[in-house]
Amino acid sequence: MGFSIIQVDAFTAAPFAGNPAAVCVLPSPQPDEWMQAVAREMNLSETAFLLPEADGYQLRWFTPAVEVALCGHATLASAHVLWREGYLPAGAIARFHTLSGLLTATQQGDWIELDFPAKRCAPIDPPAGLLEALGLERGTGAIAVSKNQFDYLVEVTSPEIVRQLGPDFTRLRTLPVRGVIVTSRAEVDSEYDFISRFFAPGSGVDEDPVTGSAHCALAPYWGDRLSKDTFLAYQASARGGVVKARLAGDRVFLGGQAVTVLRGELI
Repeated sequence: MGFSIIQVDAFTAAPFAGNPAAVCVLPSPQPDEWMQAVAREMNLSETAFLLPEADGYQLRWFTPAVEVALCGHATLASAHVLWREGYLPAGAIARFHTLSGLLTATQQGDWIELDFPAKRCAPIDPPAGLLEALGLERGTGAIAVSKNQFDYLVEVTSPEIVRQLGPDFTRLRTLPVRGVIVTSRAEVDSEYDFISRFFAPGSGVDEDPVTGSAHCALAPYWGDRLSKDTFLAYQASARGGVVKARLAGDRVFLGGQAVTVLRGELI
């Protein structure tokens, strides 16, 4: 008897867009080395492993290279699997015990809303090599640099700069952070409030297509600048994805849609 594994495209309403994650619901605990090997085999930005507990599920996330402490799109995918595959009844709250504490997910019509911790950034001077690795220079593209628990966040002057970035991933890989968020305010006539991209070569993912955890930093960052607490955001990777974000004190509620694209069995 093998392990069921399901691939879900998260933060999208259509297949082959958004951010793909593999989800494996385990019948019993498995070694860390096995979970890391499965994540390498799946070769997606994240593979999620769920283990039933009395009041929810233990949830762990692995990139092809490392275990990570917080991941939005694979949590969204995990909640989607629990409801769609009958592990939880429709309308039930999905409860996840993670390295970032208790996280929950609820159904909101065709959307799923995640309750995540806010990750506020503090301004810093750009560390050596960061702007150069992104192909930016202060005053000619980059407006401000800040840092939170996981990532650097770089605000740039226009959405066009965000879209056209071609980072030097070898240089980014040397930076002592999980990843780098690059963001700007959206165009004046856009339906979105801000756009972003996320690069994490040091964690085994050159560019993550849509990053829920990055929006735990982006929501408070843009909340301070736009004087609002509800956002519609777009992550401008090649696949692209839409994230709703609602800032509530030290929490960020992330909204997204998800689509099952593949069911398989690890034998």
